[in-house]
Amino acid sequence: MPLVVPGINSNDGDKTSEWMNNLMGKKIGEASDETTFAKKDLPEEHRIVQEGDMLSMDHKPDRLNVHVDEEGTVKKVTHG
Repeated sequence: MPLVVPGINSNDGDKTSEWMNNLMGKKIGEASDETTFAKKDLPEEHRIVQEGDMLSMDHKPDRLNVHVDEEGTVKKVTHG
């Protein structure tokens, strides 16, 4: 079985980087502007994770995980 490393020999890194560029430093809200990204524009399979949230350990490679800080600002974006 071949070794698959995300971002090296798969396209997962590309879509994560694209979402990271769109979301980093913004808040998730109802409408998009220079400081906010509209929640309706996120992929159907997503979850917003706040610091300290408990997460299920199920792996869904197409699910976008948007990690936000206490103020709701996006700090990290992952898939899984």
